[in-house]
Amino acid sequence: MQCPRRALELMKTQSSEQAKDIMTTSQNSPIVVGLGEILWDVFPDEKRPGGAPANVAFQVQQLGGQGVIVSRIGTDPSGDELLAFLESKGLQTSAIQRDPTAPTGRVTVSFNEQNQPEYVIHEGVAWDNLEFHDELSQLMQKAKAVCFGTLAQRCEKSRTSIQQAVRATSPDCLRVYDVNIRQDYYEIAWIEASLKLANIIKLNDEEVELLAPLLGVPSDFQAFSKELIQKFDLNLVCITRGANGCLLSSQDETVDVAGEQIQVADTVGAGDAFTAGLIVSQLQGKTLKVSGQFANKVGGIVASHHGAMPELKDVFANL
Repeated sequence: MQCPRRALELMKTQSSEQAKDIMTTSQNSPIVVGLGEILWDVFPDEKRPGGAPANVAFQVQQLGGQGVIVSRIGTDPSGDELLAFLESKGLQTSAIQRDPTAPTGRVTVSFNEQNQPEYVIHEGVAWDNLEFHDELSQLMQKAKAVCFGTLAQRCEKSRTSIQQAVRATSPDCLRVYDVNIRQDYYEIAWIEASLKLANIIKLNDEEVELLAPLLGVPSDFQAFSKELIQKFDLNLVCITRGANGCLLSSQDETVDVAGEQIQVADTVGAGDAFTAGLIVSQLQGKTLKVSGQFANKVGGIVASHHGAMPELKDVFANL
């Protein structure tokens, strides 16, 4: 996919001092980087902050970690609003770049008859221009986990920057590739490159059906997971199945975890909350079964509220 060319004289907002601020405040909690898109989810009646990596970082912060969003927004009022919202939630924003040309990202969200979200993902936005630089490299070296996806790699510039950032992490960093395919914003070459960079993969059952023939592996969930683990030297593959829970496979174990019974408000951001729960539990050294159960609970709680970033810190504290 080709993205329109734009001026490359792009502004950097993160200085070395700001990078130090992020790293020094991480002494009591692990840095978990959400790397990729941040945007406004524009609903029929309102707009809410979103973007899968940003959602993950937000929920990690609520779960007691240090969520850091690495993305790019415009110098427009929408960008100012996003920063103000994130800062009000105690999130670090100094790793969010500002673009003087491209606007802040947005996604128009509607719901079908099954209450599932449908998206119009607008192009030519700031996060397509994400830059990799020395300050970002320093941050990535300090990260205990990073979550990145496919959508933010739709343009060559951001794709290159994201892959450079993941490569800059330490050997013991959890490099979580949340496949998160949206519409036709993917190519198998990007997916394979991301699989090679990651040590944990998270995807849903529909993405398994899509990717299995493209990767030349079986579509049976267990066989798919084991094949990917061997082919890409992964530590963990997690397949989510909505209300039916999740399947987690490591190099020597597979567990099937039942879903949580919840009253769904909307499912926007629920998968990202699941990912945050999985990351936090894995950083704590939990077993696959416990990790799956905890991630299910976190995802279910978010699905029982409206929007991708509901205020749930007190609720999570009681899990």
